[in-house]
Amino acid sequence: MSTQPPAPIADAKLNRRVLAISIGAALGGFLFGFDSSVINGAVKSIDATFELSKALSGFVVASALLGCAVGAWFAGTVANKFGRIRVMVISAVLFLVSAIGTGFAFAVWDLMLWRILGGLAIGAASVIAPAYIAEVAPAKFRGRLGSLQQMAIVLGIFAALLSDQVLAEVAGGADEVLWFGLEAWRWMFMACAVPAVIYGLAALRLPESPRYLVYRRRKDEAAEVLRTFSGETDVDHRIAEIERSIGHDENQSIRDLRGKRFGLLPIVWIGILLSVFQQFVGINVIFYYSNSLWQSVGFEESQAFLTSTITSVTNIVFTIVAIIFVDRIGRRLLLLVGSAGMFVSLLAMAIAFSTATLDADGNAVLDGAWGGIALGGANLFTAFFAATWGPVVWVLLGEIFPNRIRAVALAVAAAAQWLANWTITMTFPLFADIGLTFAYGFYASMALLSLVFVFFKVPETKGMELEDMDDVEIHGGKFVAIQDGEKKVIS
Repeated sequence: MSTQPPAPIADAKLNRRVLAISIGAALGGFLFGFDSSVINGAVKSIDATFELSKALSGFVVASALLGCAVGAWFAGTVANKFGRIRVMVISAVLFLVSAIGTGFAFAVWDLMLWRILGGLAIGAASVIAPAYIAEVAPAKFRGRLGSLQQMAIVLGIFAALLSDQVLAEVAGGADEVLWFGLEAWRWMFMACAVPAVIYGLAALRLPESPRYLVYRRRKDEAAEVLRTFSGETDVDHRIAEIERSIGHDENQSIRDLRGKRFGLLPIVWIGILLSVFQQFVGINVIFYYSNSLWQSVGFEESQAFLTSTITSVTNIVFTIVAIIFVDRIGRRLLLLVGSAGMFVSLLAMAIAFSTATLDADGNAVLDGAWGGIALGGANLFTAFFAATWGPVVWVLLGEIFPNRIRAVALAVAAAAQWLANWTITMTFPLFADIGLTFAYGFYASMALLSLVFVFFKVPETKGMELEDMDDVEIHGGKFVAIQDGEKKVIS
């Protein structure tokens, strides 16, 4: 046992050092949001420059997401072998190279190649940030600190949309030449180089995850991180619990996730389905295609940019709401409220678009109040998503898995999320051809299904230590401890 006197104040207050390193890790989320959304302002210009069909346009937008899935899939294995910090640094380098390469793309295949490279970085960052934050954060504050990942993502989205708008306005249009003979849409991509450098430098100053250090038998270093950053008062006891929960299997792999239910452990399926539903409600249609969408229903380019930026601000404001409430009222209730709110707002959008008529160019036009209803529905949907499913899913993915499989299981769940994201992004142009009512009706049905899933299958994790996840089973959407042959519901 530790000989140091207890420090109850550390348990009652959030340690500023753990907040600082959590923010540093979450910078990967900023790049994640920036890089994945910066294409919003460039879609129409890319289509015109490379003369793309609607199907190929959808594939170009979604190409980065294929890289995201691959990056997420391998991130857990690489992080277990080389550490969380090295994965962050590698991601920063890939972000930087992708930003410059995309800006100088000369053909559509070249553009997609650089986008996929950036996707590898996004996928890896999407796994490492929530895992790292969960592993350094005290249980009492883990929800709020884990929500920093989503806050960084939405700030990155906002920064991307704002920079797109500024660059387009300075140049007089996204297709117009801005500096050094390069069009504004190319500078939109190259702007990502700045946060990439900042992220890489910040990652180099972060301490390694204490759970990784214990896993690698570097207990003295782990003790220092727990004591200095996590505010742990009984370091020896915590390290013993970490050792018990992770063991020392040097070959952690996908095999450890195998279970009797369709080949995987129940908790892994919960993580995968949380990821899939988060994307199948269509949130990234708003952030990848909003400029094109609002222009197609009668907004001028400048109005469409402004509308997209306003939606991004809504995203930020309501993510703050999630940070305030996630550790107070819990993860499960927030998800249920979010599912219900998203269903209503998406249904309103579907009904609004059912009234659209076509102009001479084949673009949908919303008459009277229906344009305002569609815009209001989009912002209401964004608000409900930002306050619930956006941050809470990342919090759950960072904390719901046992220590012995966390990095690998989170990688699988994140890969599923990116594949779902790719599917939704790729299919939206095709859905839109069928009709925007069909598209948003589909997303509304997914929101309704997500409510049913959470109600019956997702347990509450508020206040539980990461090591507690090893001693429970999932039954009926609750954590159940097995003690002396008896089952005891603990969440």
